Amino acid sequence: MSDSIIELLDKLPEDNITVKVLNALDFVVPGEWTNYVGADRTIEAISGQSDADAIMAIRSKAIELYNDEDNGYQQAIWIYNTIDKADAVLGATAMANKVGEKIGLLGFLNKLTPKADTIQSVDLCLKIVAELIAYSKINGIELNPADFVSKLADNYQGAALMRMGALVCIDGLLPLGPDFLQKVQETLEGEGESAFESNPVFGAIGKFIPGDDKFGFIGNTFGAVQGWMGNLVGSVGLTPEKVFDSIGSFVEFSDDSLDFVAAFLDQSTDYFRHTGTQSVARSLILRAAEEA
Repeated sequence: MSDSIIELLDKLPEDNITVKVLNALDFVVPGEWTNYVGADRTIEAISGQSDADAIMAIRSKAIELYNDEDNGYQQAIWIYNTIDKADAVLGATAMANKVGEKIGLLGFLNKLTPKADTIQSVDLCLKIVAELIAYSKINGIELNPADFVSKLADNYQGAALMRMGALVCIDGLLPLGPDFLQKVQETLEGEGESAFESNPVFGAIGKFIPGDDKFGFIGNTFGAVQGWMGNLVGSVGLTPEKVFDSIGSFVEFSDDSLDFVAAFLDQSTDYFRHTGTQSVARSLILRAAEEA
């Protein structure tokens, strides 16, 4: 069996580039995210319990719930981990494509790799679908894009909301620009299912996508969530430059290389895994506190 939820929480870093990026993006969802690490600290913060015996009881119940494969917690963790493992590969591919575009002598790289905008558009869509799948696993509900966007608007908070805010910034605005929603839609309409066929994330999570028309489900999910993403961009006044300025103190790229920054962050951060672990832990601890 993989690590228990307790071990996963104990292994979360207090400070690394992922944590720095998420802290820098706090302005997107102000005050929503605190980097709780360590099982006992997380249990105390989420449950409000400070008594050692109560914390131990919640801890034991959380382990029991997590290990019960009839619950979807382990699958949700697997999905979040899978996204970030694939991100490192996709980031390298996008970086190679951009290098091929900008350096004539290395133009062959551009011919050997898919267009960076296509890679990033597909990546964004699949991350949204992965989030929907993970949410359904955590909460034991059916996959439904329309229901999911209502949950996103009304129920998302803490690490989950931070993850979606980071998604808009890191996987939308930085690589694709202020019109990222339009670019993704153009990719879906122009390249269709072929854009997803060799994608490692699609290969990994495709089994969880219902029905025979998996591409249709992906398109419906993006269509359902793009309004929420657009509202977030508008309400905060998000721009690629504003996102870059917030992380520029520890990511040394010029502001005319935002696509390189995005590819670098894909390779060097694991914000889906980090905040995903925290989201699963929150659900587990709240349930364990009721049942312990």
